[in-house]
Amino acid sequence: MALPDLNVLPAARSQLLAGLRDIVPLAVGVAVYGAAFGLLAAQAQMSGLQTGVMGTIVFAGSSQIIAVERLVAGAGAGAALLAGLALNLRLLLITASLRDELAGRPWWQILLGVHLATDENWALMHATRSRGRPAGYWYLVGGGLGLVAVWVLATVAGAGFASAVPEPRALGMDFAFTAAFIAILRSLWSGMAMLLPWAGSVAVVLLAGELTPLDPTWTLILGGLSGATIAGVLGND
Repeated sequence: MALPDLNVLPAARSQLLAGLRDIVPLAVGVAVYGAAFGLLAAQAQMSGLQTGVMGTIVFAGSSQIIAVERLVAGAGAGAALLAGLALNLRLLLITASLRDELAGRPWWQILLGVHLATDENWALMHATRSRGRPAGYWYLVGGGLGLVAVWVLATVAGAGFASAVPEPRALGMDFAFTAAFIAILRSLWSGMAMLLPWAGSVAVVLLAGELTPLDPTWTLILGGLSGATIAGVLGND
């Protein structure tokens, strides 16, 4: 078995810690809508443990929110899963853009990098590079580890708080689905390049809802697919 290059280890550790440090301001926003998602998960009768496990394995805020919302609305598990996947198709574009960072790495590092890649740490990696600082695979992983830790802790805390409240609706927690989704959309906005994919996705959802007898779950899936397609054609990352 080949031994690791010891000269690489300090550089990797330095980038890992830099990613953890630099992601902190962005992690604050993740904590806010993570707590909101915890409230939603509790309304769907999910325990704190279930919420934490879901956050660790799935680690995709918008997908988790729309999937749980569909379950609460009475959609089946399969339809909820498809809606969540369709909404996060943009991550295929992000992971595809990481081919240079992932090239030549062992399978477990590839899986780790793909799992931890989010809008926030991916954008931060490129912003850091543009300022002349080194930011590669381990920088991305460091930021992702910071985000997943904050996400899981915030969602579990939100679920625990909601479980202790006898009447969540009395505190307006029924608005948490909408508030959490708005927060996630705001965090995903990266400029006017996003306008056309978003507008196309919304238009498809509205038209499908008005002109077809499709369940809202399937209109959301169509909207997610159309938005990702438009972004791919335009070359948006």
